[in-house]
Amino acid sequence: MIDSQAVKNTCNASVESKGFCFYKATNGIKRHLAVDILGFPFFTHCTKANVSDDQGLIEMLAQNIDYFKSKPLELPKITILVDHGYHPEKIIQALEQIYPQIMTKIQFQLSAKPSKAEKEAKGQSGFVPIPARWVIERSNAWVERCKSLVKNFDRTLERANAKLKLCFIRLMLKRLAASIHVDRSRNIDPTHITSE
Repeated sequence: MIDSQAVKNTCNASVESKGFCFYKATNGIKRHLAVDILGFPFFTHCTKANVSDDQGLIEMLAQNIDYFKSKPLELPKITILVDHGYHPEKIIQALEQIYPQIMTKIQFQLSAKPSKAEKEAKGQSGFVPIPARWVIERSNAWVERCKSLVKNFDRTLERANAKLKLCFIRLMLKRLAASIHVDRSRNIDPTHITSE
């Protein structure tokens, strides 16, 4: 799943990292995030807020193109779920210029968007979580728990991206430590676990 999140800048941010996102009315940066089905990141990328979601996704995948080049063709295609703010045709065209065989390894899928009539039929209104898409929304919520990521306090986009990665590393280490603690409480030695 891929999504972006616009974040306001503080006075610390440099002029080079400032942009205005009209859609979200935010003066700052945009964090582009690609996560797996558990919500943990594959790739992260930070841009000015005025960079479109499409362009941010293209830049993020282009920076990590070796990941797709190394994927064997015999494995199933990676399905990338995006919302209706993205335009797969435009993205595919740009990615094929970078790596012509990329569409033999990935496919884009637009997430379902319930219509007003469908919401009314189910007695729902306003924001309705979409199955699978809520995973990336939860990942963005995890990021916002890091006090230093509520706004952009960094001078450069590279530092902002590094801090985003550190946030997820910390989160994954905490999850790993918790699972080892549970294993030890059950008298399971995690260093001697074998798959049978």
